[in-house]
Amino acid sequence: MKKIMKRNYKVLSFLLLLAFASCSFTSKKFSNPDKDKLLIQIITFVIEQGHFDPIAIDDAFSEELFSDFIEVIDPVKRYFYESDYKDFEKYKLTIDDQLKVSDITFFNVVYERFISRIEESKSIYKDILSKPFDYSIDESFDTNYENSDFAKSKRDMKERWRKQLKFSTLSNYDDILDEEKRTKEKDPLYMRKPNEQIEKEAREATLRSINIYFEDYIDDQRRDDWFALYVNTIVEEFDPHTYYLAPKGKEDFDTRMSGKLEGIGARLQKRMDYIKIVELISGGPAWRNKELEVEDLILKVKQEDEEYAVDIVGMRINDAIKYIKGPKGTKVTLTVKKVDGTLKDITITRDIVEVFDTYAKSSVVEKEGKKFGVINLPAFYVDFNDYKNINAAKDVKSEIERLKDEGMEGLVLDLRNNGGGSLPTVVDMAGLFIKDGPIVQVRSTGEPKEVLKDRDKSIVWNGPLVILVNEISASASEIMAAAMQDYKRAIIIGSKQTYGKGTVQNVINLNNMLRNNTSGDLGALALTRQKYYRINGGSVQLEGVKSDIKVPGRFSFIDVGEKDKENPLPYDEIDAAEYTPWESYFDYDATIENSRLRMSSNEQLKLIEQNAKWVKSKIDETVYSLNYETYKAQIDTNELESKKYEAISNYNTNLTFDSTSYEKELIAQDTTDLEEKRVRWHESLSKDVYIEEALNVLEDLKTAYPIKKVASTVQN
Repeated sequence: MKKIMKRNYKVLSFLLLLAFASCSFTSKKFSNPDKDKLLIQIITFVIEQGHFDPIAIDDAFSEELFSDFIEVIDPVKRYFYESDYKDFEKYKLTIDDQLKVSDITFFNVVYERFISRIEESKSIYKDILSKPFDYSIDESFDTNYENSDFAKSKRDMKERWRKQLKFSTLSNYDDILDEEKRTKEKDPLYMRKPNEQIEKEAREATLRSINIYFEDYIDDQRRDDWFALYVNTIVEEFDPHTYYLAPKGKEDFDTRMSGKLEGIGARLQKRMDYIKIVELISGGPAWRNKELEVEDLILKVKQEDEEYAVDIVGMRINDAIKYIKGPKGTKVTLTVKKVDGTLKDITITRDIVEVFDTYAKSSVVEKEGKKFGVINLPAFYVDFNDYKNINAAKDVKSEIERLKDEGMEGLVLDLRNNGGGSLPTVVDMAGLFIKDGPIVQVRSTGEPKEVLKDRDKSIVWNGPLVILVNEISASASEIMAAAMQDYKRAIIIGSKQTYGKGTVQNVINLNNMLRNNTSGDLGALALTRQKYYRINGGSVQLEGVKSDIKVPGRFSFIDVGEKDKENPLPYDEIDAAEYTPWESYFDYDATIENSRLRMSSNEQLKLIEQNAKWVKSKIDETVYSLNYETYKAQIDTNELESKKYEAISNYNTNLTFDSTSYEKELIAQDTTDLEEKRVRWHESLSKDVYIEEALNVLEDLKTAYPIKKVASTVQN
């Protein structure tokens, strides 16, 4: 632990050095009174001096930044014309020179043109939506905007808007028709609305939605907001995990770190023009609801007291969150596009998600007369102000002790969907399963590697261990899985590889970079400072952790890992640390082969793989018909095909999971909904084919346990 704290002090020393360095020439280098130029000065200085692998700010950088910023500000190519793009191109190879002298001409030119095009677009969409759409025409719309060029004329631009608005209205049209059909089924005397009225109502719904988008989002944006977008585009050229937090973004970040999330209990991410679900908070409203899933795209948001939904496609994530969040007890309806392309309305009652809901939890299960334990760990959490009492390693240790009291003979540590967290915590946690030794290696630019070790010789659990991972297991999860794999301490079951994030970030408050700052809040910068490596010398960057036992999953064919991000740092290797593999009496090779044979005939896993391939095929389909009959037929076909995979959620292992005696005592005294949360979790475990196979593997290891141990004893 002292070694870890020492490393943290090194990072702190670097930040203080930066701060003092900036203070020493505040009046010279950072003297420009223009806040935007000042921010550019500080950002470029910090990132060039502090980034793990800074790239040259040269013509190549300028060219990439040019393309990326145009794409960020107009991702669907519905504002800029080809002539605008040509006007901007004069800066294509000079933005780097501008940055070096804190010149923001490129931004100013793009921003001013953008604002004028925004105003023009308002008259375009209002004019288009004032006239009926003809859904009998055979025409199509491509949602992959990369396949489109910029509009060459106002006529081209209007046609682009027309197809996009027609596509949006088509969904509303279909919704109203379905509602009419349901009403008629309930009341045979009901007089169905004429098609002309339905078409008009669909257009009016689109108009209301896009008006709200412009009035509440576009018109509400200040120049500072767009400039923050420019700054973030600059820093993201260095790697996908270096990002700028504008003052408001920093405020939201600090709120998230405070420990309470009020809303639906989901983490969101911007993907092109869409808001994507990247994590469901364990125990939260969306998790309890069971309908929203990771990778779902949120298209519309409707409040319970409002008649119409708001289209959030194209919104910045912070603005979209304003519509999704809300007071505890209120309801919000999300229109989502599922990964298979189908649309679904999901109503969720908002609640306060406490940090407690994201803590480690355990369950006990009996199989073939043997008791096994399952620990679910959503994140490697920690409170650095109270590390001794609040950290994931401490909690996992406690859960292991409780499971041992239940007679546990094997343990499953579930790290699926665990996006990582505290580095010290993962080092402490790995130490629960080995005597002592290195856990992870960390390297900063220009410095010798540092080996972070477990120095506690005690072992909390020395029995069979299986770790579950998937493509979203990242960062600290990968460190944990990699260390246990290198020590031959556990069998890793899961995806072909984990996420592949092998970098470490520090958040730097930019306001601390200046003495006597009179320019206002400058925000913060999350900066990639280090890379970490396995104890065998390999990096998890891009490559992730390869599972010992590979199983198909819903993300098997979807691009979700680090290698699929823009500007990821490369894979590399360093020298291995000195470590001694676990003196195992488990026959891993035979166990892995038994599992492979079992899974090759598992119909549930075959169905999951087929579904994953089908989902990928739906994602690759980007061209949609604007003819209603064709559109409806395709929706019906997709829904019919999706029914083939309903058996996935109906699967049952016939295993019964239960709380530990310790937790049962808590439930008996609990006045909240802990019991309900555990019942839901245990039910999901009983339907989980991966948990089932993990328990099969533990059973195989347990069977091999006395054979190997006896053999070892005889030799001695």
